[in-house]
Amino acid sequence: MNIETLIEYIRITIIGLEQDLEGIAEQMDMLDPESKDCKDLDIEYNFISGQATGMRHILEVAQKG
Repeated sequence: MNIETLIEYIRITIIGLEQDLEGIAEQMDMLDPESKDCKDLDIEYNFISGQATGMRHILEVAQKG
């Protein structure tokens, strides 16, 4: 795999993670903020958000060469 292919893969991964975050946020909006389900989704949201942040950092480094 060359660097250009890797960079494109990372971009696509970030888009997917951002879409996942939007879906989770929508689910959370329909729930009572104090419910266990909402709290579980909040943990998942933070986990995926961390993945997206890490991927953005990797993308930035990869683009610098």
